[in-house]
Amino acid sequence: MALAVDDSNFDDIVIKSDKPVLVDFWAEWCGPCRMIAPLVEEISADFEGRVVVTKCDVDNSPEVASRFGIRNIPTILFFKNGAVADKQVGAVPKSNLVNKLNALL
Repeated sequence: MALAVDDSNFDDIVIKSDKPVLVDFWAEWCGPCRMIAPLVEEISADFEGRVVVTKCDVDNSPEVASRFGIRNIPTILFFKNGAVADKQVGAVPKSNLVNKLNALL
């Protein structure tokens, strides 16, 4: 299951991770965000132990959203070694996200 991250725990969970991290920036009111939510959960199970999968509600975490320039949601950022390694904006097929994660492993 994807971990919830916010302004208070983002650095500890995402930036300091020794594994690649997927961060799904979303909001409750966002239709496309709800469309990809099940895919993010599937990826969390598929990559368990190899990748940290997280979700960040932009309405509850304005600091993090601003820090990474999140203007459109859903936006998925892929982190490796504490830095943004890749980005996906908008709802896309699961295979797009899997391919980006595999490139980080």
